[in-house]
Amino acid sequence: MFANLSDITEKRETLEMQLSDPAVVGDQERYQKLVREHAHVARLDELYTAYQTVCHDLKEHTDILRNEAEDPELAELAGSEIEELNERKAALEQEIRVLLLPRDPNDEKNTLLEIRAGTGGDEAALFVADLFRMYSRYAENKGWKVEIMSSNPIGIGGFKEIIALISGHQVYSRLKYESGVHRVQRVPETETQGRIHTSAVTVAIIPEAEEVDLHIEPGELKFDVYRSSGPGGQSVNTTDSAVRITHLPTGLVVTCQDEKSQHKNKAKALQVLRARLLDQIQQEQHDKISQERKSQVGSGDRSERIRTYNFPQGRITDHRINLTLYKLEQILSGNLDEVILPLVTHYQTEALNLLQ
Repeated sequence: MFANLSDITEKRETLEMQLSDPAVVGDQERYQKLVREHAHVARLDELYTAYQTVCHDLKEHTDILRNEAEDPELAELAGSEIEELNERKAALEQEIRVLLLPRDPNDEKNTLLEIRAGTGGDEAALFVADLFRMYSRYAENKGWKVEIMSSNPIGIGGFKEIIALISGHQVYSRLKYESGVHRVQRVPETETQGRIHTSAVTVAIIPEAEEVDLHIEPGELKFDVYRSSGPGGQSVNTTDSAVRITHLPTGLVVTCQDEKSQHKNKAKALQVLRARLLDQIQQEQHDKISQERKSQVGSGDRSERIRTYNFPQGRITDHRINLTLYKLEQILSGNLDEVILPLVTHYQTEALNLLQ
């Protein structure tokens, strides 16, 4: 087992030599790529060394047990430790297998978080704000940066849509399972008879596309500028600062009006457009264009859901893994790992089963 790890230490040392090369340090794109690869290889080297040590200890203890007659006391001690060593070996094998799984090239990327109101009117729009607050607090706990790219507020604290860029270490690897329809069940403040209403919100997680990932010809883009609109008051601009970009070959349209500067709105809209285009191209490469986008975003209907947030019961349920937690308030406050980590484990286990 793990025969292909026999030269992992040598590979680690080679990477360390490359990282100390001034020519590599001067090329930040290459340097950052090698830093990520080194972290992965170093962890594998550490685990494989520990695995070899456990295997060696197991062999020694088994030999002692086999020769029990020579030293009964030592054999008894060896026998009591074999179970613990076998458990440690199994845990190391599992961790190494997970690290040897084919890596998602997007896992290290920053992420566009898109949240849109579906069925439920104002109540759905208010829940968009709740989910955005949840993800923002989770990002804060992780030391990630959140930057709003575009938003469409409704004036009572909710949003028809909000798009944000989340930047940091392995953002996409943590958030990629959040895509889908999130259903909320609660009594709206305007409900006088205490009836529970059901609303739906869609979440899409899209890896950020850098300029090196995707080249767009200037002639493929149509730019329109207009006066931004909003709920009223000082937030409404009096200049044509809002930007609409249309990608002519695909018909994809992105608008941005959050910034007072037309230049900043244009830059943000281009960033969102590039990410959506790359996401579309990657889906085409996997022959899942329409089905993949539909399964990720859905129609916003109540019946399509990956997760339900039930306020009267303080319950959150992830329907993909049949996980139910009565910790709704804590999770909405940003303690999202209690849901995300079981999802990561579930999909890693599925991937391991496919390799066996």
